Amino acid sequence: MAERRLTVPQVADTPRALPARYLAPLDLAELLGVPIETVYQWRRKRVGPRGFRVGRHLRYDPDDVRTWVESLQEGAAA
Repeated sequence: MAERRLTVPQVADTPRALPARYLAPLDLAELLGVPIETVYQWRRKRVGPRGFRVGRHLRYDPDDVRTWVESLQEGAAA
């Protein structure tokens, strides 16, 4: 299996820039360091970042992923 790598643009305004394209489930798993099955479980349980379909392909908006991660960080800070 070929190794996939995300290219993350360097943006001065954001400390951790996300890719400028929509993320596939495997991209999301690699970005967050979780198994791909975890991404699918989040989707089934409706607890993960908001995803959408492009035809039969599942995609995630990087901005939605960032918002979801920030909501988790806020909950952990309490």
